[in-house]
Amino acid sequence: MPEKLIDVQHLTISFPQDEGRVQVVNDISFHIDKGEVIGLVGESGSGKSVTSLSLMRLLPVPPASVDSGKILFYENGSATNLLGLKDEGIRHYRGNKLGMIFQEPMSSLNPVFTCGDQLVEAIRLHQDVSRQEAERKVTELFRQVKLPDPEQMLGRYPHQLSGGQKQRVMIAMAICCNPQLVIADEPTTALDVTVQKAIIKLLKDLQQQLHISILFITHDLGVVAEIADRVIVMYRGRIVEQGSVEQIFHSPQHPYTKGLLACRPPLDRQLKKLPVIADFMEEKDGKIVEKNTDIEKLLKELEIPPSQNEFNLEALMKKQPVLQVKDLVTRFPGKKNFWGKTFSWTYAVNKVNFELFPGETLGLVGESGCGKTTLGRTILQLIRPASGEVIYRGQELSTMPEEDLRKLRKKVQIIFQDPYSSLNPRLSVGEAIMEPMQVHGMYGSEKRRKQKTLELLEKVTLKPEFFNRYPHEFSGGQRQRIGIARALAVEPDFIICDESVSALDVSVQAQVLNLLLQLKDEFQFSCIFISHDLSVVKFMCDRIIVMNKGQIEEVGTSDEVYYHPKTAYTRQLIAAIPKIRV
Repeated sequence: MPEKLIDVQHLTISFPQDEGRVQVVNDISFHIDKGEVIGLVGESGSGKSVTSLSLMRLLPVPPASVDSGKILFYENGSATNLLGLKDEGIRHYRGNKLGMIFQEPMSSLNPVFTCGDQLVEAIRLHQDVSRQEAERKVTELFRQVKLPDPEQMLGRYPHQLSGGQKQRVMIAMAICCNPQLVIADEPTTALDVTVQKAIIKLLKDLQQQLHISILFITHDLGVVAEIADRVIVMYRGRIVEQGSVEQIFHSPQHPYTKGLLACRPPLDRQLKKLPVIADFMEEKDGKIVEKNTDIEKLLKELEIPPSQNEFNLEALMKKQPVLQVKDLVTRFPGKKNFWGKTFSWTYAVNKVNFELFPGETLGLVGESGCGKTTLGRTILQLIRPASGEVIYRGQELSTMPEEDLRKLRKKVQIIFQDPYSSLNPRLSVGEAIMEPMQVHGMYGSEKRRKQKTLELLEKVTLKPEFFNRYPHEFSGGQRQRIGIARALAVEPDFIICDESVSALDVSVQAQVLNLLLQLKDEFQFSCIFISHDLSVVKFMCDRIIVMNKGQIEEVGTSDEVYYHPKTAYTRQLIAAIPKIRV
């Protein structure tokens, strides 16, 4: 018989809002057994992270309020209610019995202390050991989580590590005091698929070696299938379904679970658009009403025959290219001598050649550091190349004067990865969308510009009343829509989408991808779609370029690259895509 480690009973948590207190976790109950991996799944705002923070007693109280419930921790045959402990009491459990891997390691690690010092501090806080002994243990932990050069990592600061390496440091910190439960809160969300796969494998290996329990929080059911024993699905603060991995994936009962499973881009067929949650359920008077949607029938209706895809691509490639990239090189200075002269260079883009045709969506895929973002920014001349040519509609951009480039930017736009940092927090959404129209003197008057902005908000499915709101008042998916509206404001005919859906929930991601396809049909722009996720690129793109270490590994149609990859690197990327196998 499995032995319980944690038992959450009727937990309700609320936060204050303008209209009074709002329940963000509403009467949830679940348990975690010793040595078990639980997947906690749901969109942003479903209550997953609030639930995990309540287990660690890390919620700020006030403003948060635990209105009811218990969190029982079982140890030596007795149960302790973690919610009833005072601050001194919970410190014995936090870090010592319960470890946590946070979603964003850069903001969770202290930038002014070395990675080694941060782990040494955590170990010495809970264990009576010397600094030398703690450092020896940290080195061993770094080796255990497969960090390169563990001894060197002791003296490195967080900013000197890659995203995957920082996440490994967080995992080492979570397990440094031998906890019985590790809570992993979205630990792979913005990572490359290859790094994500390595982190999931590492967590599984550590769980088996150390016999710990894991609560793995994510919005992606595909990731859960790789690691969990049981799955809990949350929606709007409630648990709507829970069961074994096999039950959830083979016979989901709740329409929300069915929608989550369906909205990931499929790899075995090409669709006109992705299914979304609204295809499976709707809310009426605060109650969920299921739509009797047959998933297979829906996918069949949305499927595009391969022959039609080939015909469309052949027609596109008969036209004159809108963009030609020839022998493009972008480099950054490396080591310098005593006099400041650079004697080594890092080549982020190295002799890259390709063409983009009118109306085509060209995918640019590869791991972090492969040069895809640098290539996108070099094409737009946000970074000037060292050599090579970027020819847009017959004009050579790399030698074009700044004044002419400014005029050209009306036709050439970018949608950035992080919409929050790319929007001015002091400008309302309406002002942010109108700003590029004002810069280029479009539409003649403020009144007409405002009317155009309201039309764009409607096109990206945002309400007109959002015009006067500020970026911090929106969700990630809504901010990404604002970024899209801003890019379309100047009526471009070429857009670069730089990892524009990588950090979004799969359900919101599906909506944004569908929106991009719809707008592309309407505005007829050409597009370079940059991503590390081959499943998303395969859905969106006519052709795919695979990049590795600044160079092109291979180019082909979406089906050619996925079904018949030519290089080992591409095969590795495809193998790393989370697949639902139960």
